[in-house]
Amino acid sequence: MAKPTLVIMAAGIGNRYGGLKQMDPVGPSGELIIDYSVYDALKAGFSKIVFIIRKSFEADFRDIVGKKIEKKTDVDYVFQELDSLLPPGVTVPKDRQKPWGTGHAVLTSKHCVSIPFAVINADDYYGSHSFKVLGDYLNTAADADGVFDYSMVGFVLKNTLSDHGYVARGVCTANEQGYLKDIHERTRIEKIDAAVKYTEDGERWIELSPESIVSMNMWGFTPSLFEALEKGFKDFYAENFGKPKAEFFLPTVVDALVQAGKARVKILPCPDKWYGVTYKQDHVLVKAAMAQFVASGVYPKNIWERS
Repeated sequence: MAKPTLVIMAAGIGNRYGGLKQMDPVGPSGELIIDYSVYDALKAGFSKIVFIIRKSFEADFRDIVGKKIEKKTDVDYVFQELDSLLPPGVTVPKDRQKPWGTGHAVLTSKHCVSIPFAVINADDYYGSHSFKVLGDYLNTAADADGVFDYSMVGFVLKNTLSDHGYVARGVCTANEQGYLKDIHERTRIEKIDAAVKYTEDGERWIELSPESIVSMNMWGFTPSLFEALEKGFKDFYAENFGKPKAEFFLPTVVDALVQAGKARVKILPCPDKWYGVTYKQDHVLVKAAMAQFVASGVYPKNIWERS
């Protein structure tokens, strides 16, 4: 049986960060967060990497990221552009600058994926445990009786917050069997007055439990997802053509499948702390964390020299 594929969403603009954070070094030998993710994934048995990028930085990405990883495993590149996969006969709305969202990003990889696969963000550090449990699940994932067999690594909300501003997280509820009951995308979660709160309108703030399980866009899917994404994006586009900031979120599609009884999503708990670079100030913390991991032997000083 073929070992799973890893799809990495690396086409983000990084407005809050102020640049292409997916190509900003964090390791002692110039490693990026992507490098650590791929290193952990290969150790966990993943056999192919698909990078979702944009044409505007393709050359730099291939030079900085791709050429190292291409020596270790099979690599494909796909492009998420504003005109990617639009319905026939339509054009990009003139006010649209923001990418269409994570659901659209994953859909662009359809022609490169034919076996169970994982999806992650390029700018999030998930840790080796996450790739191990997700890879193990994907090795036996199989749709049955019309129900899709998906999975998600669930992080504890308090371990995924930034000290420097708001974050977006999919807040999850699990049933008694450990499967996803529902997920709600909260696009503005912050630490406020020793509490964790979110807002939908910038005015009314609602408290969240710091122990809530959240999605960090670390998913496991079978290829059945692509049909749902195609239909979902078509409907989304028709409804949001005139909304330049609307996004087609991957968790929204998953939640709809769960509510319709068409998919079950096993939540794979992860107690580890998340590291990421939502804001420029986060970069110092991530570099310090990677240095500590190297000092304690979690990673070699130069991961590609030793692997």
